[in-house]
Amino acid sequence: MRTRTTTAGLAATLAALLALSGCSSSDGGPHTTASTPAAAPAPVQGGGAGYEGPRPQDQNLLAWTGDPGDAGHVTAQSAAGVGGRITLVRVGLREQITWSNIWLGLAGIDANAQLSNCYLGVYDATGKLVASTADISPQLMTDAVAKPLPLTKPFTAGTGTYFIALLLNGNWATNALTLKATGAGISVNAGLAPPALRYSTVLTGQTSLPPALNLAEQSTGTINTGWGSQWYGIS
Repeated sequence: MRTRTTTAGLAATLAALLALSGCSSSDGGPHTTASTPAAAPAPVQGGGAGYEGPRPQDQNLLAWTGDPGDAGHVTAQSAAGVGGRITLVRVGLREQITWSNIWLGLAGIDANAQLSNCYLGVYDATGKLVASTADISPQLMTDAVAKPLPLTKPFTAGTGTYFIALLLNGNWATNALTLKATGAGISVNAGLAPPALRYSTVLTGQTSLPPALNLAEQSTGTINTGWGSQWYGIS
């Protein structure tokens, strides 16, 4: 006996098969079954932040001109070369701090030096003197180590650009009185121009830090001979 299949029977059979396979849609037509979402990646340990390298806070400092571990070079200049000149090193602050000390990396001393009118100071981005030390000549005669030199009055330093100023006066042996610095040499100001040089000198014949500087007068002549790029820390 031959079985007769009706159109209605075929439609009913197809609908049943689609329902069993999960491929029917609200309008009766077929659709693709949704795939299971992929699992989210596991969170990064340590809060998700990557290692950012050495920071001043790792050494109980508030800021610095760079990691002191990279300040392996020694800069030495004759008294005739830098005496009376103001050497400027740019530093950027990314948060407000109370600035009390300037740390200087003293690499070597000259026990026979005759020093006087030697100062460290801080100028803001407009060239205004905002803080300074007393005469640091005695501290430059002892203990060749990194040492904090206190400002005469701590001040609140907001975010932005500052310049640490060093003024040396007197007589000393060129290769005896030395400071820790980077080894960047003539490339320290790559891509920069006054008044935003990273390392520079201004003025000559100074016996004290003036209340204001014209940063447009920044010079690289002495810097390019090997002086400059000194390491400084802030606390």
